[in-house]
Amino acid sequence: MSAQAESTKADADDRVFKRDLLASLPNLRAFAVSLTGRHDKADDLVQDTIMKAWANQKSFTAGTNMRAWLFTILRNEFYSQMRKRGREVQDSDGLFSERFSVHPEQYGRLDLQDFRQALDKLPEDQREAIVLVGAAGFAYEEAAEICGCAVGTIKSRVSRARTRLQELLGVSGESDYGPDAGDAAITARAFGS
Repeated sequence: MSAQAESTKADADDRVFKRDLLASLPNLRAFAVSLTGRHDKADDLVQDTIMKAWANQKSFTAGTNMRAWLFTILRNEFYSQMRKRGREVQDSDGLFSERFSVHPEQYGRLDLQDFRQALDKLPEDQREAIVLVGAAGFAYEEAAEICGCAVGTIKSRVSRARTRLQELLGVSGESDYGPDAGDAAITARAFGS
């Protein structure tokens, strides 16, 4: 291959990389918000992820799943930051932060607040799995790759998370949204669909 052809291919690969990177930003941000619980920290986490991805662009194999690669970087960066922080004030029941919040005036906001509180009560592995599969739209196989575990483990985590969210939110599936609508109801309540 000539030098000019290699240069043209490299330019095309760079454009595809940039396009796919930008297209992944909304999903990365949603996943980061689910991990951190705060929009400002989520934005910082996404920025760190993009910077690492950009710096390691040469290690990405064109034609493979960029979303899974980026989500893995984000997840690893989140865990690295959590290990570095060491100690933080725990507010798992939300009492501390509730004193600083303004109560919403609309039912949709109340539902979202209820969902976020319920989501925060899930174990971290279940919360991560339900967000990847339910909100980010990853297939079980992709979510398993991101989390570094077996597909069956992801399916189990998602199932336990859905069941627990239904319990916490008082959603029975049939009575509130019709049969077989429990998962859709949870996702709709969670992400404003």
